[in-house]
Order: sequence, then structure tokens, then C-alpha cells
Amino acid sequence: MSKQRVVMTVTDGVADVRFNRPDKLNALDEAQFHAVAAIIAQIGARRDIRCVVLSGEGRAFSVGVDLDSLAHAPALRNLMPRTHGIANLFQQAAWGWRTLPVPVIAAVHGYALGAGCQIMLGADIRFCAPDTDISVMEMRWGLVPDVAGMALLRGLVRQDHLREIIFTGRRYKGAEAEKIGLVTHLAADPHAEAIAMANEIAASSPDAMRAAKRLLNLPWETTQADMLLAESREQEVLLASDHHAEAVDAGRNKRAAVFRD
Repeated sequence: MSKQRVVMTVTDGVADVRFNRPDKLNALDEAQFHAVAAIIAQIGARRDIRCVVLSGEGRAFSVGVDLDSLAHAPALRNLMPRTHGIANLFQQAAWGWRTLPVPVIAAVHGYALGAGCQIMLGADIRFCAPDTDISVMEMRWGLVPDVAGMALLRGLVRQDHLREIIFTGRRYKGAEAEKIGLVTHLAADPHAEAIAMANEIAASSPDAMRAAKRLLNLPWETTQADMLLAESREQEVLLASDHHAEAVDAGRNKRAAVFRD
């Protein structure tokens, strides 16, 4: 039996998801892309998962596409079919994390290159080791970012930084990546910090967290009027929810809230 390409354990509402091809620095071949898409679908179907931590086994988060393995991949022959909602298979490996109903935190170390970097960008929050090499490097291969990188970078970093990142394909170390907005926090132990934050998130109302992510995922072109209306619509439902009542009662009685899935 072949080794699982992506492994997941769930503890107290936190899904600890790890790319599991350490001998290849978690390079992505077609089987790996399918495995990532499958785990995203699995998480999306579960109500007991309240936050996700995404990391890589071994010495790297992911060095990106395994060019030799993907050279003759059937899925590369036609990228246009939308096989996963608005995305193709390869885009889903990054875009899918953003569309999950719960927060996703990436814990990044070693290398996050090309497709690996774009998958990292799919997370809502990104912890990164200071010595990590980060690059959207498709331009070096005569390509453009196509693992949802263009969509995910838009609005994440300043426009001039975005163009430099894409045009040059150069590598950024963790500190510079944090400075320009590619990562959220530097951490000596990104996974430990990500798990700590995930546990904090998982202790909050899952209804409120899912509502917040829906609001945050509204398109950038959403008008202010539509955004205000969406806020009110979500809040009206939350105010009538059992989870809101539990949060209020727990706060008044200075105890930990207990939210049922």
C-alpha cells in the first residue's frame, strides 16, 4: 500500500494537516494534487472541525511542482475545465483552503516555492520560520502563477510588491516576506504557534467563526451597502443561536464556553 500523500489528525476541533512526501520536500505531482483536493473536500464536509493547521513533513512546506512527474500528467493537457467549482484541480490545491468554511492557518518552514507558495497563500493566516525561502517562481520557467496565485495575491500585498513578486520570481526570506505581507507572523516554531492559535480559535463559537469567514470571503468588489447588509444578515442569525446564548452565559459566569457541533 502506498503511503498517504496528505495526513490529518483531528484533536479538539483542530485538524492538523500535513503534506507527507518528505523525501521529495513535499513536491507536488498529480497524485499529490488529487490528495490535497480530497482532504479539502473531506474537511469541508465535517462539522467537528473548527480550524485547520496546514504544514509539511520533513525539511520543507513544499518546493512546488514536481516538474518531471507532471510533465506528462493528463490533467495538464487541458487546464480550462472547472473541475472544482470555479477552479481546476491544480488551483483547488490552493484556492480550496480559502473556500473552506473554517479558518486555515499555514505553518511554513524550509521552502515554500512556486505552487507550494501559492498553497501557503490559500491559508487565512501564515506563520513562517525566519529562514524560510519563499517564492512565486513560475516566471523562471516561462510561466505565470496558475495555482490560484494571482487570485490569492490580489489584495494581499501592495500592487507594486505584487508585480515585483510575479515579474522577478525572486526568493524572499521570512523576515522580508512578513514585511511585504506574504506571511502574517515569524516564528521559531511555526507549527507550535499555529496549533496554539488554532486551539484559541476552536474554543470560540463555530457558528460565529463560519459566519466571519463567509463575510471575509465576499469579493473585493462587494459594495459597502451589500457588505453592511451581509453583516446584518449574519448577525441576525447569530443573535438567535444557541451558541451565542452559551457564549453570553459563559462570559457572565466566568467559565469556559462549551459549544456543541
